[in-house]
Formats: sequence, structure tokens, C-alpha cells
Amino acid sequence: MSTARLANPGKTRVCPHCRSEILASANVCPACRHHLRFGLNADQQALKTFSALAVEGTLTHPGPTAWEYAVVVSVRNERGEETARQVVSVGALQPSEQRSFSVSVDVFTPDADPPPRPPPAPAQKAPPSKSASAAKTSAPAKPIPGAKPSSTKSGS
Repeated sequence: MSTARLANPGKTRVCPHCRSEILASANVCPACRHHLRFGLNADQQALKTFSALAVEGTLTHPGPTAWEYAVVVSVRNERGEETARQVVSVGALQPSEQRSFSVSVDVFTPDADPPPRPPPAPAQKAPPSKSASAAKTSAPAKPIPGAKPSSTKSGS
């Protein structure tokens, strides 16, 4: 029997360190990265997280005057309705300055729902297999790494 606290999917709580709203099932706060649970079960649950989306970009300012920027994150449901919108950061870019931005969506999967596998690479067509007797007569011997080469000359 597991002693882990099972939460309803999507249930939230407040991080005791930074006061950000986080998932109740989180072992580490995604905002401040403080550990929230300890023990063997917490370590095992931490391995069940993967990044379903990761986007990174860099903004370089080439102009002669300063630019101002606002980083806005919005979440939409399947009908296109905005369910959340938040300004994450604001700032200014002076000429020749640059900023890099990263956005990721981390997903927690319970034991019954493993992370999706990446699509398989395009299959390369393998040459037709030869029968064991044909392979013995037509295939040259392959050298064994580290073995001394043998002489094939007769009468020595």
C-alpha cells in the first residue's frame, strides 16, 4: 500500500515557500523549485513528469531607440476560450541588447498513463535475409576486434 497522497487531477494548493498556485500532486514547486515532499515515494513520483511542450526564442534589438516588452502567457481550452492569462514579466531592451525566453508545459502522468513515445523514425529497408547456408558460403569472414589476423596463404 502506498503512503503517497493521491490528489484529484487538477487540484491545486499554495506553495508554502513562494505562495504560487501549484498542483497538489507536485513534489517540487515549478516556480521556486523548492522540494515539497521527501522520501522514496516522492523520488519515484518525480520521475513521472515530462515536458509536453517546450518553446525557446531570442529577441535581439537592432534599432536606435529602446523597446519595451511584456511577456504574456495565455491558456485556451479545446473550444478556443481563454481560461487563463497572465503577464509574466515586463522590461526594456536597449539598442543591441537581447533577451531569451523559454516556455514549457510539464505534464505529470500517473502509473496507468505512461508518457507518449516519440514517433518512430522512418524505417530503412533492410536487405533480404539470407539463409544460414547461403550466408556461410557467400559472406566474407568478419574480423574480430583485438584478434590477430591469420594468414590465408598455403604452404607456409
